[in-house]
Amino acid sequence: MRLVVVGGSDAGIEAARHAVEVDHGIEARVLVADAYPNFSICGIPYHISGEVPDWRRLAHRGVPELEAEGLRLALDHRVTAVDVAARTVAFEAPTGPGELNYDRLVLATGADPQRPPISGLDSLGPADGVHVLHSMGDTFGVTEDLRARNPRSAVIVGAGYIGMEMAEALTTRGLEVTVVEQLPQVLPRTLDPALAMDVEEALAANQVALQTGTAVERIERDGDGLRVETTAAEFRTDLVLVVTGVVPNTTLAAAAGATLGAADSIVVDERMRTNLPDVYAAGDCVHTHHRLLASPTYLPLGTTAHKQGRIAGANAAGRADRFAGTLGTQVVKVFDRVVAATGLRDEDARAAGYQPRTVAARADDHKAYYPGATTLRARITGDARTGRLLGAQLVGRLGAEVAKRIDIFATAIHHEMTVEELADLDLSYTPPLGSPWDAIQIMAFTWVRTHVPPGTGS
Repeated sequence: MRLVVVGGSDAGIEAARHAVEVDHGIEARVLVADAYPNFSICGIPYHISGEVPDWRRLAHRGVPELEAEGLRLALDHRVTAVDVAARTVAFEAPTGPGELNYDRLVLATGADPQRPPISGLDSLGPADGVHVLHSMGDTFGVTEDLRARNPRSAVIVGAGYIGMEMAEALTTRGLEVTVVEQLPQVLPRTLDPALAMDVEEALAANQVALQTGTAVERIERDGDGLRVETTAAEFRTDLVLVVTGVVPNTTLAAAAGATLGAADSIVVDERMRTNLPDVYAAGDCVHTHHRLLASPTYLPLGTTAHKQGRIAGANAAGRADRFAGTLGTQVVKVFDRVVAATGLRDEDARAAGYQPRTVAARADDHKAYYPGATTLRARITGDARTGRLLGAQLVGRLGAEVAKRIDIFATAIHHEMTVEELADLDLSYTPPLGSPWDAIQIMAFTWVRTHVPPGTGS
């Protein structure tokens, strides 16, 4: 059986690898549009900062390793069309056009950088000092610009995860950084405003200028630099980085007849099947089944892409596995702060038909008498009718085990626990690392006290 996978990275490579694991007799061909089949896009900011000096270290696996696992890689092969009736894919390769037959097909075409409607953006590029950041090619464009022109200042458009990571990366490189965000706060899709303020304080403490509630209207050349016009101010800078999110890359799938859904992503079922016969899809090009939502959503994450790719590969090889769904669990480091979230925030939970109650809580990351204790701040969302845990947001200092603790919340939500049931978890304790009641349990008690009046029971 010939399996063809269009796209590498997380979902595509995972699909091909797992298909071969399930059935050693499968011929798995992977067509990748560039020369970087299995690189960590999430690691790009740390290469640009210099913390990971060699870009090759970003590779999850090299070409020899993937080929040793039984994959047949075709690099720099851009697929141009899928003929579902003939079961063929057409491609452009360095040697010219070609065509390949398939028995089963996995589409893992990923996402493209979102390009906001900024005047001048479409006519400017890396040669002008204007960059997007999504691929290894984009990475090399930024690093070469930093090397060749030695810019002293940068404006980052967008204050999401990548915007925050790149603010730190470019500051580490010695640039004066300004972040411009159209919405009123940083990390607007992750944190409530009260917690976002902690991140904004970290930016200010590291001399990153921040302009929220501000839209960029125009970028243009200005002598040997760039001029950025916004609704609030005008900046002259040496480098502009636009990181305002991604959109699913579904042109190929749509032309082949695939049904599109949320944010024009590919509609798949829980087995990662599209509406096309023997065609699966996974990763940032597909919609996502969320464990707390009745309808799929678009929520591109590397962890989700890995899981979906594994399911698509297994089922293309003849199994009937199901994707268990996501909670959108995320974590990001911003200088000395760590931000994490999982599940639903209050407004999303209400829109989904829950009766949410969100409570602010705080607790020390370990026993206060042991040196170095810091405060974790949280927002806990539970359903007022059932007490079910729906979501959590955490902000704490680096070293405060924020990632570990959000993972506990995610596990509890996955298994439909109530907020009060967090107290029953048998969590580890030693004074340098925690408390007899862990920080998340203390936070849960805060929610329970506000939800259940004293003396009324639970």
